[in-house]
Amino acid sequence: MANEHLGRTLRRYRRLAALTQEELAERSGVSVDVIRQLEQQRKHSARLPTLHALANGLGVELTTLLGDPPAVAATGESDGPRFVAVRRAIMPALGGVEPEQTGPDFSIENLREQIADGWSQYHAAEFDALMKALPDLITEARSATASGGEDDRAAGYGALAKVLQLGGHVSVRMGKTDLALISLERAIEAAGRSSDPLLVPMVVNSTAWTYQRQGRLEDALSIALHAARDMADAGRTETADGLKVRGALTMSAATSAARSGDYERAAAMMKTAETEAARVSKLPESGDNRMVSVFSPSSVRIERVRLAVQYGHPHDALALAKGMRLSKDTPPSWRTWLLLDVARAHTDVGDAAGAVKTLESLRRVAPTWMQHHTLAVAIVRDLWSLPNHPPGLAALADFLGVAE
Repeated sequence: MANEHLGRTLRRYRRLAALTQEELAERSGVSVDVIRQLEQQRKHSARLPTLHALANGLGVELTTLLGDPPAVAATGESDGPRFVAVRRAIMPALGGVEPEQTGPDFSIENLREQIADGWSQYHAAEFDALMKALPDLITEARSATASGGEDDRAAGYGALAKVLQLGGHVSVRMGKTDLALISLERAIEAAGRSSDPLLVPMVVNSTAWTYQRQGRLEDALSIALHAARDMADAGRTETADGLKVRGALTMSAATSAARSGDYERAAAMMKTAETEAARVSKLPESGDNRMVSVFSPSSVRIERVRLAVQYGHPHDALALAKGMRLSKDTPPSWRTWLLLDVARAHTDVGDAAGAVKTLESLRRVAPTWMQHHTLAVAIVRDLWSLPNHPPGLAALADFLGVAE
C-alpha cells in the first residue's frame, strides 16, 4: 500500500504510545528495520498484514494508520468553507450573540426528524449533504434551548445533544478527533439538561469511540464501563432502547479491551453483549431507531467478526460471517465494516478470489462507503500487487482509482 503519510503517522502514534522502535517491533512482530525505514520514509508502502500487526502493537485501528478516507481528506487547520461552517456551528465565536428565539413555524418534532435524517445520511456516507445541513441544524437546536417553557427547552436540549453528537461523528470521519471531543463534550452538557436519561450514556459511547481513534484505550474502556454500570444501577435497561444503549457501551468496552491485548476480558464482554442483544426484540421499543445506539444480534456478530480478524483468526471470522442474516435496521456503515472485515479475512488466508467477490458485494450494497473507506483501497491495492489478478479485480481497481 502506497501512503506518503504512513511514516509520519506511524512515528506519531508510536510516540503517543511511549514506545521505542525496538519496543514496537517486539509488540507487533514487525522487524525494527522495517519500522525504521517506514518512519524515515525510505520505505513508502507496506502490505496489509504488516500494517495490521503495527496497528495491533500500537493499540489503534488499522484505518488510523491508513489515513483519512480519500473522498473526505483532512487538510489540517486549513479546511474548505463547508467544514469551516461546521466548526463555527460546533464552536461559536467567543462573545458571540445569544441564540435567537425560534419562529412561529418552528416544530421540535420536525427538527428531530431532520436530525434523524442526518443520522441516516451519516450511516449512508452522504457526507457532503450532511455537512451542508449540519450547521443550520445545530443553530436551530440552540435556538430551541432558549425558547418556550421548561419542557420545550428540555426538548431543545435533547435535540441539541443529538445533533452535536452527530457533529462529533462527522468530525471523526473527517479526521478531526479533537474537534469531535469538543462537540461531544457539549453534547453531554446538553444531554444533561434534557429530559431523556439515555442521551448522556449514548454520547459517552461516542466519546469512547473517539478515544479509541486517538489510541486512548484505557480512557475509552473506563468511561464505557462506568456508563454501562450507571445504566444498570438506575434501572435503565428495561426497554429495548435502554438495552441497546447499554449493549453498545458493552461492545465498545470489549473493543477497547481487545485492542489493549486483553482478549479474554473482551470475549467475556462480547458474550454478555450477545445475551443482551437476544433480549432486545422481547422488550418494548419507545423511540426512533435512527436516534438510538446501534445494537442488535447482527451488530454483535459483526463486532465478533471484526475482533476475530484483529486477533489474527481469519478462519474464525469467516466462519462467524458465513450465512449471517443481517437485521433490516442494520445501517449501511455496519454492513460496510462487515464486508471489509470478511474481505480482509479472505486476503489473510490467501483467498484473493473470495476477497474480490466480497468487495464486489460491497460495491453493490454500499458504493459510497466503499469509495470513502481507506481499507477498501488498501485491500484492492494489495490484491493488485499480486502477479495473477482474479476476475473482477480490474473493475474494482478502476472504481477506486487503484489501477491509475
